[in-house]
Amino acid sequence: MAEYENNCFILHGAVVWSEGLNDLRQLDDGYVICDEGLCAGVYEEIPEAYRDFPVEDHWDGIIIPGLVDLHVHAAQYNNRSLGMDMELIEWLDKLTFPEEARFAQDRDYAVMSYDAFAEDLFIGATTRAVVFATADYLTTLKLMDALEDRGLVTYVGKVNMDRNVPDYYVETTKKSLRHTERWLSRVDGRYENTMPILTPRFTPTCTRELMDGLGELAARYGLPVQSHLNENPREVEWVRELEPDSASYSDTYLRSGLFGGDVPTIMAHCIYNTEEEIALMRDRGVYVAHCPQSNLNIASGIAPVRRFLDEGIHVGLGTDVSGGHSASIFETMKAAIQSSKMYWRYVDSTKKPLTFPEAFYLGTLGGGHFFGRCGTFREGYEFDAVILEDSNLYTMRDLTPAERLERIVYLSDDRNVTGKFVRGEKLY
Repeated sequence: MAEYENNCFILHGAVVWSEGLNDLRQLDDGYVICDEGLCAGVYEEIPEAYRDFPVEDHWDGIIIPGLVDLHVHAAQYNNRSLGMDMELIEWLDKLTFPEEARFAQDRDYAVMSYDAFAEDLFIGATTRAVVFATADYLTTLKLMDALEDRGLVTYVGKVNMDRNVPDYYVETTKKSLRHTERWLSRVDGRYENTMPILTPRFTPTCTRELMDGLGELAARYGLPVQSHLNENPREVEWVRELEPDSASYSDTYLRSGLFGGDVPTIMAHCIYNTEEEIALMRDRGVYVAHCPQSNLNIASGIAPVRRFLDEGIHVGLGTDVSGGHSASIFETMKAAIQSSKMYWRYVDSTKKPLTFPEAFYLGTLGGGHFFGRCGTFREGYEFDAVILEDSNLYTMRDLTPAERLERIVYLSDDRNVTGKFVRGEKLY
């Protein structure tokens, strides 16, 4: 990886970034300043204090903050675009569990698969991601190695499951917790950009004993948590049957200390949340990973994203590969806008569809909040940036930088990503 001395440099070109949900900023000819890995702001002219910084010109390009994927399954990468005619439970049984189990059975297969997944993130516009691996902790370390080698900032989780999983893949409760601690001991001090996150797959595959054990680990090690919540009608009913003493699906996590508060938490999907669950998520600061590609592909439903935003709940985007067919957050932005229109038209006409600036916010600053100060070009934020080039997207019209970016979201692929910076390090 090439880098500038002390990570001090300036990017010059058209700039588009988000300052808030409905606050999309743009400059036709701007300067984005990186000072020792942190953003020093966006300017129309270079301030005197930074005149000695090297300038990297991108006259024909667009400079944006790096994109954030709050929910993706690395071990399902080989399955993307398969089984899109199934619903969740059938899809797990026929495709997902067999594929994930193979990673422990064939370590070479796991290494090559994780390498391909990491490379896909590397060449695309994603700079940060929150990732599920499998129940096998040894190959989970290989995934973390692959992501670290590419300079991305990620949370990665060894998956925990001790019930309602095929015999060839299920763990005992003790083994699941023991291997989680072994994994954590090997992660300690090993990485600069790759962090562990506790990962109970979802309540149907986790007993109360396992959830309680993970809650103890979260408290002891100060770890965040990721899981799934209220994704599919059959799944929601299944949770009621399995956990009749719990007040709600969310309560199954809360009772074990795995639902916000002092434990930073991401819950994917959240399509069928009750009023009480929505209030609980807001009050405990739980993040929603909105995964519209997946929700459409495996017929889960349409998440009430506008309701979450109106309630002040943290929301970011997740590709949810392989329920989602693409690892591109641009694809996910597009799907988020489209699905919100369907929610407005067919579910609740009082909940207006997402705008393009709002979808871009969710894919940058919205999800970036989970990582701290990133996802925008505000002064003092970690410097993640992506360079886009759109000359192949021909048009006769004169476009603003924001309009060019909107066309990239709908029309582009990885070939339009020509540069990437993470924490001030130039990756390419």
